[in-house]
Amino acid sequence: MCGIVGYIGQEQAAPILLEGLARLEYRGYDSAGVAVFDNEEIQVVKAKGKLKALRDLTNDGKSLEGTIGIGHTRWATHGEPSVINSHPHYNEDKSIAVVHNGIIENFQELRDKLTGKGYTFVSETDTEVIAHLLDYYYKMEQDPMEAIAKVVHRVVGSYALGIVFRKYPHQIFAVRQDSPLIVGQSDSGNYIASDVPAILKYTRDVYFIENKEIVRLTEHSIEFYNDDIERVDKEPSHIEWDIEAAEKGGYEHFMLKEIYEQPKAIRDTISPRIKNGQIDLGELDLSEEEIKNLRKIYIVACGSAYHVGVSAKYVLEQMARIPTDVDIASEFRYRDPIFEEHSLAIIISQSGETADTLAALREAKAHGVKTLGVVNVVGSSIARESDCVMYTWAGPEIAVATTKAYSTQLTVLYLIAMHLAYVRGKITREELDSLIAELWKLPEKVMEILGDKESLQKFASQAANHKDVFFIGRGLDYAVSLEGSLKLKEISYIHSEAYAAGELKHGTISLIEDGTLVIGVATQPELIGKTISNVVEVKSRGAYVVGLVEEDNREMEEHADFLIRIPKTSPYFTTSLAVIPLQLFGYYVSVAKGLDADKPRNLAKSVTVE
Repeated sequence: MCGIVGYIGQEQAAPILLEGLARLEYRGYDSAGVAVFDNEEIQVVKAKGKLKALRDLTNDGKSLEGTIGIGHTRWATHGEPSVINSHPHYNEDKSIAVVHNGIIENFQELRDKLTGKGYTFVSETDTEVIAHLLDYYYKMEQDPMEAIAKVVHRVVGSYALGIVFRKYPHQIFAVRQDSPLIVGQSDSGNYIASDVPAILKYTRDVYFIENKEIVRLTEHSIEFYNDDIERVDKEPSHIEWDIEAAEKGGYEHFMLKEIYEQPKAIRDTISPRIKNGQIDLGELDLSEEEIKNLRKIYIVACGSAYHVGVSAKYVLEQMARIPTDVDIASEFRYRDPIFEEHSLAIIISQSGETADTLAALREAKAHGVKTLGVVNVVGSSIARESDCVMYTWAGPEIAVATTKAYSTQLTVLYLIAMHLAYVRGKITREELDSLIAELWKLPEKVMEILGDKESLQKFASQAANHKDVFFIGRGLDYAVSLEGSLKLKEISYIHSEAYAAGELKHGTISLIEDGTLVIGVATQPELIGKTISNVVEVKSRGAYVVGLVEEDNREMEEHADFLIRIPKTSPYFTTSLAVIPLQLFGYYVSVAKGLDADKPRNLAKSVTVE
């Protein structure tokens, strides 16, 4: 959500800022702006709408002289999308400029106090409070570091800040709290950014900033301080994937590219963890005794990651026989959960910065529960704060609607379930070997599905006119239905719901009428008969039925109007295959409607505020 880029160095700053902001467009935004030092004055240019408007105003940045600047793409929270509410924000004499991601929870209290001290506000944003508060403390302390430290101690909420002071024309300052911010280092200058892709064109050496750490950048140096202004030593991390991994590579959309990258992503996630036919989960940091004593698992996540958790609950309970709760992160800590001894909390997040999920992690840790982060971003907040972490090696995911992150999260949870089940004696060595063999086959089977998409693409174009779509399934088929429904609604804007098929008679079936599109997922052998009974029920009421089944299923043929077949695999792993045609279906419906599948309206890639 929102994007920050800053640069100080030898090159003209504005084109670099615009280039970096363009690489953060996937995060979602409704306005953009830059602040650049030009002859020791801070020049701010802002525009509502897409980045192109800002490019046009600045001749792609060329009209703004200066080698120091900060830039921002804003997603409206406080105040409507407008030029006035766009970032950067000034203090009154325009001697301080600020860009901000996050939400200041006590902004109204601070605004009232500052108003009482004679400050005038021109925007509706919480960020303008930061600019005036910096001004207030700078006038008091006459030192930018002291002023920033005072602001850190007064502000409540989440923030990543990029700051420039007119009196310090050769420095950029940055600080963060619960909102991601990194620092990049190169021979031609130094950078700040809210995510790696923004600066990957210029450097792959980055520092991950901890909460309340203050950074001072010059052209040749980077200094880190805590909020008591004491120096902090940090080591840079080297990002292995390069800029090509974040390019479309000839695909029409990032989403389609990332769908096709899933076989490799799944394979890359499996490969380091199966050695000589054995599962090696040293990252899990659980002894055999701890595994045998596990009494409960809590899985906490949001959105698609939550749907991974729903699938994992079925697999963990059936395979490893460990009671497993799955919670939407935003509900977890507010329901005052009862934590049991000998428990494990699995925290799933693509970005590793999801605000609700991070808060749930801290809640579990505060109660003494061991935490495992499953994330895609090395060095992210959840990765750093979890007791142990397992990375999903999906590479950069740019499209807002997740595909390969979802698939690799599933893969990690399979590995965990298999390992726990074997150590606890719930599956035999032979059963484990068979599961490992099937897991290795998943990438090839995903490729097989991707290679046979033409009929699905044609059907999707016909389905684009539907106003309501329902997904039904039982067990793991219900879990994948949740994800299929989310994919469709978030990128096609078609109303879509997923229901446990057995719930149809308890009210939902009243929504079925002539022509209603119902997608029945039936891949679980012991549940196929019951799901088909539900398919018959909706079809008798006029529904147009799509059946999603394994390749050897013949029972659905006489009941479905359109069939999608997937290769046969272990019942535990069918979600990984069934989700692929559902991702493609959502994508092709979106394209048929002329929508931007990469950047659906009102959504952001990384939700870093509650």
